[in-house]
This record gives sequence, structure tokens and C-alpha cells, in this order.
Amino acid sequence: MATRAARPRPAKARPAPGGRTAEREPIRRVAQNRRARHEYDILDTYEAGLELRGAEVKSVRAGQISLQDAYARVEDGEAWLLGARVAPYVYSSGFGAVEADRPRKLLLHRKQIDELQGRVAQQSLTLVPLSVYFKGGRAKVELALARGRRLYDKRRAIAEREAEREAERALKGIRD
Repeated sequence: MATRAARPRPAKARPAPGGRTAEREPIRRVAQNRRARHEYDILDTYEAGLELRGAEVKSVRAGQISLQDAYARVEDGEAWLLGARVAPYVYSSGFGAVEADRPRKLLLHRKQIDELQGRVAQQSLTLVPLSVYFKGGRAKVELALARGRRLYDKRRAIAEREAEREAERALKGIRD
């Protein structure tokens, strides 16, 4: 009796936990707080999950979110996003509708929350949302630990940006 050597089988693509394949969809930015980078010096950034209810998810996917006057705060050991406005989803009726300006919970690890709370209290810093995006089908917020800029700092930042643009234009003119 001859024995057969076991042939290696080709590996099958198995779905990742949650039923999705291992290949994730690319990160898609839904909203940005452009004014935050002008108003604040960004010291550190964090990625936090965003707790949404009902039709808010569809509304955020459609880009109906505003971070213009939004900020975050740590209260009672939980992180909250305040001042962000999610417009009601057009096609939702009564059941999925929620208040547009309600506080939304930010999902962070306990260590991150404790670190943020300590740094905000000790160093007089602010938590500012920079952007909202979808990563792996879940809503995320890019949260920044920031220090407010003075008027002269803002002017200096604008002057530096203008100088960089002029230098790039000059280099581009030389290359062509």
C-alpha cells in the first residue's frame, strides 16, 4: 500500500470578524473643521469613535454634519462631543429622528480619557474635533489636543504659509 503525500491546499480568503473581508474600505472624510487649524496650535491628535443613533448615521454619511463651533469635554470619566450639528436625515420619519445639536459620546479607551482629562486640566488645553470620517464602516472623529493662538500667532502663521507658497511658485517657475 502506497501512501500519498498530503498536498498543500491553497489558502481561502476568510472573512474578517464581523463578516467583512480583510480588505477594508478606504477612509472617507465626511466633514472637516478647517478653522480649528487656524485658531489653535495642534499638540496631539487622537482617533475616537462616535456614538450615533438612528438615522444620524445616514445623515453623517451624506455629509450633513457641521463641526464649526464643536468642541469636546471630559465629564464624569466620559468624553463628549458638544456643539456638533448633525442635520436630520431627510427620509427618516418620527422613529429615527433625534435632536440635531445633542451631545454625542466619544468612544475612547480609559487610559486615553484619563490622559486627556489630566492634560486639559493641568496645561489649559482644549479638545477640538478636526474631522469626521468613516473607517471600516464606523464613524470616527479626529480629536486634537490644542492650545489657542493669539492674534499675532495667527498673523505669523498666515505669513509663513504665504512665504511657502511663493517659494514653491518660484521653484516651479525654475523647473519649467
